[in-house]
Amino acid sequence: MPLNLDVPSPLQYFASLVQSDEHFPLLEAAVSVAQDEYPDLDVEQVLGDVDQLLARLKRRLPSDASALQRLRALNQFFFRDLNFGGNINDYYDPDNSYLNAVLKIRRGIPISLAVLWLELAGGVGLNARGIAFPGHFMVKVNLPKGQVVIDPFTGQSLSREELAEQLEPFRQRSGLVDDFEVPIGLYLQSVPAREIISRMLRNLKEIHKTQQDWPRLIAVQDRLIVLHPESWPEYRDRGLALAEQGEAGRAVPDLETYLDHAEDALDLDAIADRLARLRRQKS
Repeated sequence: MPLNLDVPSPLQYFASLVQSDEHFPLLEAAVSVAQDEYPDLDVEQVLGDVDQLLARLKRRLPSDASALQRLRALNQFFFRDLNFGGNINDYYDPDNSYLNAVLKIRRGIPISLAVLWLELAGGVGLNARGIAFPGHFMVKVNLPKGQVVIDPFTGQSLSREELAEQLEPFRQRSGLVDDFEVPIGLYLQSVPAREIISRMLRNLKEIHKTQQDWPRLIAVQDRLIVLHPESWPEYRDRGLALAEQGEAGRAVPDLETYLDHAEDALDLDAIADRLARLRRQKS
């Protein structure tokens, strides 16, 4: 009897990774995002490349290294010796979000660099977490004498004053000033792995939407819906992208799902009109 050795699609593989928050494989899920752009990508090979970097880093550390020594060794290795850093010249290149490409050219955006840095930090026993800082992803490490916040784009540690300065434009735009100002510590809370992947995907979403690249946008929306199956605006956005691609038959159920659940949304009338036109087009 022949064995059934069906290989899961990239989306099925991604879904298998992100089904539970308890053991969420951040690095593997992040690497798998690139399979939409690189169908022949060997995810295990990329994970192995990161393991080799970790082994090199561990060889530099004495067995009794303190947390501060480990942090300094990690930053020296990652930002200086390997020369990982921000892609200043082409910030909106989608490759900045694909870890296989980031590993190759050692350039990325804050969140992709952070995922690699966090993997190495955890591998050497540091208590490190990601921070969904407004407009710029950060990482933090808890040390015996306090917390260190690092910008993965530059490798610089930031004081509370520097963080407050970076935060000021966001506070002004959001009206979070004077009586509405909130402590900076609220912006430095750890973000779960699922939200890190979500932010990576939404970065790609904005790039593809700006470029009106509907096939790539739809692939990203597929993943966002797998990641957040009750995030109804993601169904709307996939439906609109499908409509732009001329796939009315696939767009209609997504827009119907959105209208069935997004009861107080401001765009309900506009989406209902679009849905009616698509139904006529479909028939």
